[in-house]
Amino acid sequence: MTTVLDSIISIVVDVGLSYRGAFHPTPDDGLPDCGFSDSPGTLILVGNIGGSMWSSFERGRMDEPNALDNWTWRTLEGLLPEITNQFGAAVALYPFGGVPYHPFQRWAMRAECVHQSPIGPLIHPEFGLWHAYRGALVLQDVLDLPARQEMPSPCDACRDKPCLHTCPVNAFSFDGYDTTSCADHLTTPEGDICLERGCLARRACPVGQGYAYDEAQTRFHMGVFRDNHAGKTKA
Repeated sequence: MTTVLDSIISIVVDVGLSYRGAFHPTPDDGLPDCGFSDSPGTLILVGNIGGSMWSSFERGRMDEPNALDNWTWRTLEGLLPEITNQFGAAVALYPFGGVPYHPFQRWAMRAECVHQSPIGPLIHPEFGLWHAYRGALVLQDVLDLPARQEMPSPCDACRDKPCLHTCPVNAFSFDGYDTTSCADHLTTPEGDICLERGCLARRACPVGQGYAYDEAQTRFHMGVFRDNHAGKTKA
């Protein structure tokens, strides 16, 4: 039997995005006022798993700043009329757009089985570090949701923690992530390998290697990161 959630997932997948879990929010989850007549009933996260969105983004992107954020916004906003007509009041929320930022990592840990990795990004037991959250669909109605599958963090069984020892500028440690050193390295000839292959610390993780981004997607993400962070004064 097809559920409402199944139908929404199908709509999301048709535009190139991936379903990334869902939960019933409470006041403690930090949702903004969504303009509903009642409290939000369901939050559905969407994003990408590996390169799942890349071909759709390449077809729909425009020559503009913040191309991925803008494509995501156009895509999800374009789905809202269909979702609202079929399933009731709905809005979209995004992890970009300026402060105050929505707590997407906290929502992700509510929505599906992901864990904090030693280098910061959330790690999935199957996808590893090769996934992201691009937006959230918030519905007024309380949908039936499947039971959440619980799995331990793969980092707990990883003795060597290669992610912490692979970065050529030692940007990662248990104390945090030095974004400035990382981004500045990408502006040097020595940083070309990171631009081409992606973050070497991320690639050192043995989990989810089959979902690693290809060169075009890697270069895009690393280039955006470099342009946004290189040359910034360290805090």
